[in-house]
Amino acid sequence: MKPLMNEKETAAWLCISPATLRRWRVEGKGPRFSKIGKAVRYSTLDVIEYIDARLSNSTSDVRGNAR
Repeated sequence: MKPLMNEKETAAWLCISPATLRRWRVEGKGPRFSKIGKAVRYSTLDVIEYIDARLSNSTSDVRGNAR
């Protein structure tokens, strides 16, 4: 895995559409990102942290839904 991914690569890794990832950026819900000029980039480590922060043991576990 590359240390930095573009929007399309990150969305594919999260199994969501790039449009959803863009909406999450606007709403402050998605993984942390960097702007390099006009380019949006996602750190592999930040995406892993984002996924790990949403781990749940049951459907009643609210941690998986929290931001």
